[in-house]
Amino acid sequence: MSPGRETLRITEIFHSIQGESSQVGRPCSFVRLTGCNLRCAWCDTAYAFHGGEDVELDDILRRVDSYGASLVLVTGGEPLAQPGVHSLMTGLLHLGKEVMIETGGSLDISGIDSRVRIILDLKCPGSGMEPKNRWENLKSLKPTDEIKFVLRDRSDYEWARRVLRERRLEDHPTVLFSPVFGALDGRELAAWILQDRLKVRLQLQLHKLIWPPDMRGV
Repeated sequence: MSPGRETLRITEIFHSIQGESSQVGRPCSFVRLTGCNLRCAWCDTAYAFHGGEDVELDDILRRVDSYGASLVLVTGGEPLAQPGVHSLMTGLLHLGKEVMIETGGSLDISGIDSRVRIILDLKCPGSGMEPKNRWENLKSLKPTDEIKFVLRDRSDYEWARRVLRERRLEDHPTVLFSPVFGALDGRELAAWILQDRLKVRLQLQLHKLIWPPDMRGV
């Protein structure tokens, strides 16, 4: 590794189909950063909490560009826990990529480049991380950004429905309600959404329906 070169701690870089968000189904390159300040009860990427390897920024950019996908998701772990993530996103934008970042919502998003689409995950009580929500982040969201609720049960659903109304999020263009895989049946969540006439998008994790749920690199 060259001295003085910017590096990030990386768990994995791979090319797959985007399994979540409004961009579901699109070919996408993924950069998963190592480390997270949260410990959600249902987390499916706990392997990204530790380990990883230090990779120079230029090497990350070259590898992502080699996949040829126009869409890139920067994720974790919690990608905002590494200050270098901003240089990474800027570099990807300079390559002409359509850049998205998924963040757990506990860290400040106001410094993210306005060209980046933010997926802000508001933590429901079932995650055990509800007190970590940084509500000030809602003021920094753009119309192109997305708000995500991962729901473990009916209590989480009722909490999310209340937040939608109290925080006046019902008119945000993209609000995602996603069931915890294996804990909440998607049909049940769909019925609740339809019954309450919520203006949200039901999100299933497409990659877990295509490949084994615990498979990495997809």
